[in-house]
Amino acid sequence: MPLVALIFFSVSGGAYGIEGLFSTSGPGMGLLLIVVTPLIYSIPHALVCAELGTAIPVDGGFYHWVRRGLGDFWGFQQGVLRWLCSFVDMAVYPVLFTSYLQSMASVVAPGQHVLFHLGNFAFDLNWFICLAVIVVFTAVNLMGAAWVGDSSVIFAIVCLTPMLLLSVVGFVHLLTHGTNPVGELTSAPNQSTWNAFGAGLFLAMWNYSGWDSVSTVAGEMENPRKHLPKALSISVVLIAVGYLLPSLASLAVGADGTAGWKNWQSGSFSDVAKALAGPWLQITVTVGGMFASVAMFSALLASNARLPFVLAEDGYFPKWVARKSARRQVPVVSIVGSSVIYALFCLSSFSNLIIVDVFLTNISLLLQVAALIALRIREPELERPYRIPGGALSLSLITLSLTGVCAWAAWQQYVANGTQAVTYCLFAVGGSTLLYFPLAWRRRRRAAATAAELTAAEPEKVPV
Repeated sequence: MPLVALIFFSVSGGAYGIEGLFSTSGPGMGLLLIVVTPLIYSIPHALVCAELGTAIPVDGGFYHWVRRGLGDFWGFQQGVLRWLCSFVDMAVYPVLFTSYLQSMASVVAPGQHVLFHLGNFAFDLNWFICLAVIVVFTAVNLMGAAWVGDSSVIFAIVCLTPMLLLSVVGFVHLLTHGTNPVGELTSAPNQSTWNAFGAGLFLAMWNYSGWDSVSTVAGEMENPRKHLPKALSISVVLIAVGYLLPSLASLAVGADGTAGWKNWQSGSFSDVAKALAGPWLQITVTVGGMFASVAMFSALLASNARLPFVLAEDGYFPKWVARKSARRQVPVVSIVGSSVIYALFCLSSFSNLIIVDVFLTNISLLLQVAALIALRIREPELERPYRIPGGALSLSLITLSLTGVCAWAAWQQYVANGTQAVTYCLFAVGGSTLLYFPLAWRRRRRAAATAAELTAAEPEKVPV
């Protein structure tokens, strides 16, 4: 259960944040995407993670999968790009926590109480609350992955209970008032079905991504070869149901009004709760959203902070980055250093950079698929406690499905945002590529120097 909870918060955290799918694509298409996206995106990726995660169950997870399957260069790209991506991604969750909090206490709104300025940055009460969240859950991570998993179980109960209450109230409203939740397929009469599907797919992918995150702490799991495939399969069902039921029930409020689905955006389920049952359910859902935000930060910190650690272990980053605590054997420098970066990114709005997140995540995903195929060819005798059934046909279907979905999402982002997302992505990939060569050269020099020292230290062999 701790592993299921860890995957749950690495991917979802509950239905909090999926509201925009319905205002973008419409109620019928939104529900359809919640059901279809796992079939064409989540389940194929979870199968890849199950096979590679049980075959290579080590800290660093997907970094080592790609490195072993495709070589050092692509392994480096996998590790660095995902870590760079986390700078923006991880800063979202403390900010989301404060946005839920300000709905109950406006005093914490950004810019309301600026304590001091440093250059162009304003250090206000909102940022210090974000900092407090980061400090608390950095401390939890320093206790080890087991602590993160155990605390995630508690947070999962806290987060899912408000959504369960919202679902019950909403379904009662649907039955007693005779409301048709899917009376409209798209968000507007002039929106085509194809456009509604494409516009919502990117958001659905965002809410269904991250199945590989837990792999980076596989070295600290208890028997990952046995538990990881089961935990992934349970999580796929739990997350899909966790999106579907509250969303369907919340459509009881109808299309119009403040709480109507036409005006839904991230956090709107709090307004829906108030409209359906009053302030008590609104507060309950809001608190659930706050806990979901911090639990997702904690789970993803456990994953992302292992990336600089394994890059340092492999000689790309300085050795001190790989330093572990003596008692719990957790990568202290890597966890604390990553948290400091995330705190700095909370200072300003980097929301425009979020559009590059799914781009880089999908590049990472496709590299994992390529590594899976390469390892099947190059290391057929590798022990695979879980092996995707169906042979070459299954691998072909998985590859086609994931490649097609990722390409479609990239095209939709290009249509919606022009070259902005592509430019950010090219900068990230180009920078990572240029960074590889001097670091790889330095790594080879250090390896050669170490080998020379070991040779010199060997006692001279004198024939008797």
